[in-house]
Amino acid sequence: GFKAYGVAHHRHMGELDQELSKAAGHDVCATFTPHLVPMTRGMQATIYAKGDADAVRAHLASYYADEPFVHVLDEGEVPQTQHVKGSNICRIAVFSDRQAGRVIILSVLDNLMKGASGQALQNANIILGLPETEGLGMVPMFP
Repeated sequence: GFKAYGVAHHRHMGELDQELSKAAGHDVCATFTPHLVPMTRGMQATIYAKGDADAVRAHLASYYADEPFVHVLDEGEVPQTQHVKGSNICRIAVFSDRQAGRVIILSVLDNLMKGASGQALQNANIILGLPETEGLGMVPMFP
């Protein structure tokens, strides 16, 4: 069934705090609880942050505008794991929370592609000076 794991002590918390702190320019202590779902591929993250949804969405859209594997969705669109299955794509959506000044960011990816082999191939392409998308347009799936 569906269950949380690594609650309050996930093995990647140190890495997450380190990278968020580096990006923010000050210490960040994140809250993160992953959940296991009985499916072969797919991962969804739900992130809660301070900010304005329109501004955050616009910033993400601008930041990822030239990234072939990151799609920032239009207002109101909800990302679904079925839409990224077998791809190297991450889909991101931003929503206003009911609490003023807070946003909810949803992202989905195929953990066996973007989260693993597809990301490795994308990185190798960049290192070798190949087109970033080389070999990632049509991926055979197993499982």
